[in-house]
Amino acid sequence: MRPEAKSRDTASTSTAGLVEVEGRIIHLRSPDNPDCHWIGQEEPFRHLTAAWIRRDSSDPPMFPVLVGPPGCGKTTLACAVAAAFEQPVYLMNCSSDNRPEDLVVIPVIASKGIRYQASGLVSAAVSGGICILDEANRMNEKTWASLASLLDDRRYVDSVIAGVKLRAHPEFRLVSTMNSDSSTFNIPDYIQSRLRPIIKVDPPARKELAAIVQHNVPGSSSTFRDKVLDHLEKMVESGRLSSYSIRDAIQIVRYGAKHKPALSAEQAVQITLGQGLRGG
Repeated sequence: MRPEAKSRDTASTSTAGLVEVEGRIIHLRSPDNPDCHWIGQEEPFRHLTAAWIRRDSSDPPMFPVLVGPPGCGKTTLACAVAAAFEQPVYLMNCSSDNRPEDLVVIPVIASKGIRYQASGLVSAAVSGGICILDEANRMNEKTWASLASLLDDRRYVDSVIAGVKLRAHPEFRLVSTMNSDSSTFNIPDYIQSRLRPIIKVDPPARKELAAIVQHNVPGSSSTFRDKVLDHLEKMVESGRLSSYSIRDAIQIVRYGAKHKPALSAEQAVQITLGQGLRGG
């Protein structure tokens, strides 16, 4: 299903890369527009698409969350669905170091004084783009709190630094990706209630994984690829490796395809993952 392209008119006075709000000039970030191709699971693709569809002008896009283990393709899925909506896409990598102003507007020293620079999130919001908050549960509660008014019916965010209220375009869309590991924070309940639906993304099946690796390492030997995947599965089954990601498989095959003289699948896995780093 390909969503209909949407209008991008904004309520604020704007030109390319700039928006004027209450007499204050805010500089917008350029979109990332990553080139992503989704292979395999159709269900999470449909779920995310449905969350972003607007039935009418009174039905705003939802703010879904993609959850799953690291490296299962959550960000790729978000980028691929975003491309179908034909809107500019902004990627923001989240961490525990993010401050509230990092998600809104920060002051930057310029040749003519202070320039107010919008984050990727705000740039997407005011221009009618799509923002992907990657690994969003690495942010702390104080940072999340700055987004509460953006994530409900108010659809605006306050910039204390610039002293303005920035309203989101009706076509603004946002998705958060979240991992489950010891380095993440619990999302406060009042934020969780705004982030819906929760869409699970599972690791790909073996056939899907083989197609993904082949797409990302074109021209590589299918025999070598299959041997690498076989060896990784045996390592997991024997307990020598706790798990591996799509990214791991791609990197191993990519490295093996470059190496002269040729490596065995076992050698490529051991060298690429690192025996001391991953227990291989």
